[in-house]
Amino acid sequence: MAIDLVDYERKAREAVQAFWTNRKAARQRQIESGKDDQGERGGVTAGKNMDGFIALVLDIVCANGLAHADIHQKRSVLTLPGFFRPTKQWDLLVVHKGQLVAAIEFKSQVGPSFGNNFNNRAEEAIGTAHDLWMAYRQGAFGQQPRPFVGWMILVEDAPQSRSSVRDSSPHFPVFEEFKGSSYLKRYDLLCQKLALEQLYSAASVITSPRTAADSGDFSSLSSMTSLKTFVTCLAGHIAAEAARLG
Repeated sequence: MAIDLVDYERKAREAVQAFWTNRKAARQRQIESGKDDQGERGGVTAGKNMDGFIALVLDIVCANGLAHADIHQKRSVLTLPGFFRPTKQWDLLVVHKGQLVAAIEFKSQVGPSFGNNFNNRAEEAIGTAHDLWMAYRQGAFGQQPRPFVGWMILVEDAPQSRSSVRDSSPHFPVFEEFKGSSYLKRYDLLCQKLALEQLYSAASVITSPRTAADSGDFSSLSSMTSLKTFVTCLAGHIAAEAARLG
């Protein structure tokens, strides 16, 4: 049976529109309530801005044979055991017949500050994956094949995210691919390396300008980290697990 990508491009455009619209609404509520001191961060934390992408993933899971799986989205049932810490809360879990099928994180990054936030996102992504795979190898999820572990981020397409960035490393040189790279390029390299090192089954970065609240426009930075690659890998994994678990 061919995998079903559920018209993902159209749904992704709708998800992008919802992302920017929800952010704008949350920011406005913030201003009206007099709690404007949180700045852009408040717009991120005030609402579930990536829900459109979560809905896209749910459609892929259902369309590829696991419509009856337990798909967890509520905070109280999103934790998995860790190796270096007791538990880690994910953004979406798919469990079927007592086996972990998929665990996915959804992130976003908007300006004007990209520097510290990029480093925090990178450290979190690397640590989360390493912790999960250590727990998996120690039998935290029982005897089962590797689950799909995904990481997806939407990054604002802005002058600050596209500008070349200089780094200071006084003792040893940074890797060549990072020299003068923009934050968008660094997110792309991060996702490529997360996938190459098999920390994630697929890692995707998509970029979108604030004006996309009307158009839903988004783009990918490379084939390896594109949304199409992400949803194709996920759909294939779901279809394989549906056939295996019955």
